Amino acid sequence: MKSVLYIITGICLLAACARNPYRASNRSYQQQVKALARTLRATPAPIPADSVPAADSWVGTVNFNLRKPNFVIIHHTAQNACDKTLQTFTTVASQVSAHYVICKDGTIHHMLNDYLRAWHAGAAKWGNVSDVNSCSIGIELDNNGAEPFTAPQLHGLLVLLDTLKHKYNIPTSNFIGHGDIAPGRKVDPSAYFPWDRLAAKGFGQWYGDTSRVTIPQNFNTLQALRLIGYDVKDSTTALLAFKRHFIPQDSTRTLDSAGMKILVDVSGRY
Repeated sequence: MKSVLYIITGICLLAACARNPYRASNRSYQQQVKALARTLRATPAPIPADSVPAADSWVGTVNFNLRKPNFVIIHHTAQNACDKTLQTFTTVASQVSAHYVICKDGTIHHMLNDYLRAWHAGAAKWGNVSDVNSCSIGIELDNNGAEPFTAPQLHGLLVLLDTLKHKYNIPTSNFIGHGDIAPGRKVDPSAYFPWDRLAAKGFGQWYGDTSRVTIPQNFNTLQALRLIGYDVKDSTTALLAFKRHFIPQDSTRTLDSAGMKILVDVSGRY
C-alpha cells in the first residue's frame, strides 16, 4: 500500500512541475542560491598589507548569524495583472525583483528568501541609508497606480507585515513606500494606499490630533522632512512625496497651515 502511495505522490509532483510555467526560472533560482552558498562556505581570504606580518593561520569566529532586513518597502506594480509581474520578475532582462508579490485576490507569492538582496528600490535614499536594497524587504502589490487596493490584498499585506515585523523586529517607522525613498522618480504605492490603516496596526508612522499642535516660530520645513527620512536634495519632490504619503487628498505643491501641523507632528515622532 505504501509503495502505491509513493507512486501516486510522485506522479502528482511531476504533474505539478509540468503545470508550473515558472519551472525554468525556479531552476535558475536554485542554481543561484547554490552559488551563493558556495561563497558563504569559502574561507575568508587574507588581506595583504605592506610592512605588516601576515597571520600564521585563519581564525574563524564562532559568534555570527545572517544579517536581517531592517526596512520594508511597499510598491505597486504599475501593471494590470499579477501574472505580468511574476513574468517580469522571472525575466533576466528586466533586472528587477521583489521578495513578495501580493495579487488582487490576496494571494502572496514569496519569490525570494528574506535574507537575500532583491532589486526593488533602485536609486533611493532614506535618512543616511543610500543602499536600501541591502537592508530591506520589497513588497509589490498588484495595482496599476490609478485604482484603489482590494480588501483581500490589503488583508494579505497586513498579515505579511505582522509576520515580518515580529520575525525581524522591524521598527514601526521603517515601513515606508517606494515613493518615500525615491521622490521625484517613483510614486508608488500611490495616493490610493491607506497608510493610516497600516499605521493603526503598527506599520509606519502617522499623525495624531493636530488641533493642539502649534507651529514653532521659524519652523524649518526641509529640516523636518529630513528628520523623517526624506532626501531633500530636491525640496519640491520631497514635499510632494510627504504629501502623497500623509496628505494624499492634497496634490498641491505647497503646505497650508493644516499640512504644516501634520509635518510638525510627524517629524516629532522620529
